[in-house]
Formats: sequence, structure tokens, C-alpha cells
Amino acid sequence: MTAKIQSSRKRRPGAGRKAGSTKYGEPTRVIRLPESMCQQAAMLLAARLAPKPGDMIAEITVPVLNAPLSARPLFLSQVAAGFPSPADDHIEQRLDLNQYMIQHDAATYFVRVKGDSMIEAGIRDNDVLVVDRSVTARVGCIVVAVVNGELTVKTLGRTKGGQPLLSPANANYAALEIKEGMSFEVWGVVTGSVRKFK
Repeated sequence: MTAKIQSSRKRRPGAGRKAGSTKYGEPTRVIRLPESMCQQAAMLLAARLAPKPGDMIAEITVPVLNAPLSARPLFLSQVAAGFPSPADDHIEQRLDLNQYMIQHDAATYFVRVKGDSMIEAGIRDNDVLVVDRSVTARVGCIVVAVVNGELTVKTLGRTKGGQPLLSPANANYAALEIKEGMSFEVWGVVTGSVRKFK
């Protein structure tokens, strides 16, 4: 009996997928994940597949939890676009950017934007968005949504008929109405953005 079982497990020539023939273009393997992380893993894989150009999420990362504080001086006076006032430059308090930008550590992700569909909302190509998945998405919120397996950042709205509507902030792009049969999920609410100038 043992010999029969062993022989039945032999790999048939030509059976199975060829290495690298998956939709990811490389070999894959089966792994076990905690159930609480399965959705996040699925979102990361969806982001890796080729989304529509111009309004995609290029990268998803998580903030470092329990990072040591790195508070920097916060000046009381606001910086004027015109002439600075050095006499008013006294320190009000110290500010740590992680504490300032992140309200819920475990539910917050950083995503990097690729495209210009939200440029009139101040979101530019290569900006890093702070996305809080614990915040309830309401009409008017800027959200990261998953539409038919593709991640996109848009303003959440509703049509007159009550259907979800994803609106860009760029006249060169059309709003996307979520219709019956489409896969749609609000992945998280954008609560801030970070941009490097150099």
C-alpha cells in the first residue's frame, strides 16, 4: 500500500505551471499568514500588478511601530510667504512628525502616489500619503480605494442614485462611478501627505 501511495505522488512530466508563468512573472510559493494580515497581503499584491497609469499607488509601506521619538523644535510664529520675522522666532514646543501625522499606529500605512489625477487636491506624483484604515470613510474624504483589484486614490462621493463615485482632482480625468458587478472597497482614508523637495 505504501509503495502505491508513493508512486501516485510522482510528478507527471509537463504537469503544473511553468516557473515564472504566473501573473506575477516569477515563481510563487504557498505560505501561511495570520488571518488578520490576509487582506493586507492581498492589497500589496494588487498594488504590484499593473494598474491603470496616472492614478495608481506605486508602493505601500507600514510605519515603524514604537519608533523612538525624534521631536524637533516647533516655532510659534508661522512662516510668511513674504518677509520673515526673525524677532518672533521663539520655540513653542517640540514636534515629532510620527506623532503629528499618525493617530492610529496599527491601522496606518504609507502609500506612494504615481500619477497626477489628484494634483488639484495638492497630491502630486511621488508624494507619500498617510492612510488610516480605522477612519470611517465619508463623502468628501480622500480615500485609497480598490476597484477591480486596482488601487487608486480619489475623493469619495455618491451619485444621485446613491452609488459610490470616485472623483479625481484633475480635469484631465473622468470620475468613476461604481456600477453593479464592479469590485469595490474603500481601503483607507488619506489623513495626510509627505513630500520631499530635495
